[in-house]
Amino acid sequence: MAAFNRTRVGASALVLFILVAFAFLACGGNKSGGSEVKLQGAGATFPNPIYQKWFSEYNRITPNARFDYQSIGSGGGIKQISAKTVDFGGSDAPMKDEELKAAPGEILHIPTVLGADVVTYNLFGVQADLKFTPEAIAGVFLGTIKKWNDPAIASINPGASLPASDITVVHRSDGSGTTYVWTDYLSKVSPEWKEKIGTGTSVNWPVGVGAKGNEGVTGQVKQTPNSLGYVELIYAEQNKLAYASVKNSSGEFIKPSLDSITAAAGAATQMPNDLRVSITNAPGKDAYPISAFTYFLVYKNQDNEAKGKALVNFLWWAIHDGQQYARQLQYAPLAPEVVQKAEQKVRSINYQGKPLYAS
Repeated sequence: MAAFNRTRVGASALVLFILVAFAFLACGGNKSGGSEVKLQGAGATFPNPIYQKWFSEYNRITPNARFDYQSIGSGGGIKQISAKTVDFGGSDAPMKDEELKAAPGEILHIPTVLGADVVTYNLFGVQADLKFTPEAIAGVFLGTIKKWNDPAIASINPGASLPASDITVVHRSDGSGTTYVWTDYLSKVSPEWKEKIGTGTSVNWPVGVGAKGNEGVTGQVKQTPNSLGYVELIYAEQNKLAYASVKNSSGEFIKPSLDSITAAAGAATQMPNDLRVSITNAPGKDAYPISAFTYFLVYKNQDNEAKGKALVNFLWWAIHDGQQYARQLQYAPLAPEVVQKAEQKVRSINYQGKPLYAS
């Protein structure tokens, strides 16, 4: 009889354990005590390194918030947020007026960090850091400058032994915010480029070979002798690729760096209310001329309250605590006045008219 009672007590304990386990799982099974919320994003490759760092760090303090961001290019990010197939998009290219009007709801631009497009190259035997004028960059990408020893390049790099080799131009093959920044800059400094090619996330390239993403262009330049392309600064740094100084609007040759990107951001003090702004070819003797903001694209009116709350809480963290990770990954953090403008946008995000951010 005692053995029977012990068996029955053991069985009861097992049932209780199972019930407790199911209750734990139902509550999310995590430190925060809330149900797990998964947020899907897609877009720009330009900020992908810092976004992945942010998602990892944020998940440490908020285990129930899970982020999956696909680095597919700004064009893809704009398309997916417009179609509502993701919870947030990423883009270095501000959406156009017609794109915003065509979207099924009001989309906000939340600036996250600043970065730079750099002229990166693979030139064996050239030890000196090269310099490029706006005219030389435009000439290479228009196909009018074909050789490395062309006078337009050689004359401003007298200490470099430039070969008579053809320049292999590498550009993006996908819709890209990095391309938008690059072509926006070229349109400002080259009337011929503006007239023939223009600005866009995707353009009809006169010359060159295409590669997908910053990752693809980096790989193509790295494996192709005598090549030249454009990538975000961190990709050149991480892959130990050479990158050039560029002559800015004040006539100074400026190496891309955190300080020179920040100097370019000084032009952003007059940001419009919607925060869409271009800072390429910015004034200032210390400004690197191919700098840009990158943005999260989010709907002002959220369809799902739980996801909306998780998203605004992350956005608030990103524009505040998340900024501490920017410099170590070669991005420039947001200036205080830009953070204040971004705060207003985050506070405006709502669910059925109710603001989702609770300070």
